[in-house]
This record gives sequence, C-alpha cells and structure tokens, in this order.
Amino acid sequence: MSKTITPANNASNQSNANKGSSGTNIAYDKAQGNRGTQLNPNQKK
Repeated sequence: MSKTITPANNASNQSNANKGSSGTNIAYDKAQGNRGTQLNPNQKK
C-alpha cells in the first residue's frame, strides 16, 4: 500500500534532492528526467 501524495507534497518533493541520504524520491527523479529531456539539444520539439 502506498501513501497518497498531495499536490503540495509533490511540489516539495520535486525540488528536494534528499542530500545526505542514500537515495532520492520518485517525484525528484521524474522531475530531473524531464528536465534533462527538455535541455537536451538532440530532442525534437
């Protein structure tokens, strides 16, 4: 069973890299993946 993530928690998690811990959260990983896709000059628009 997973917890429900509210929009406020999701926005907070997207900018939280969890520095000092052994991992990252799912929202942060997805946000960074999307950011990389947008910044990649080889992606078609």
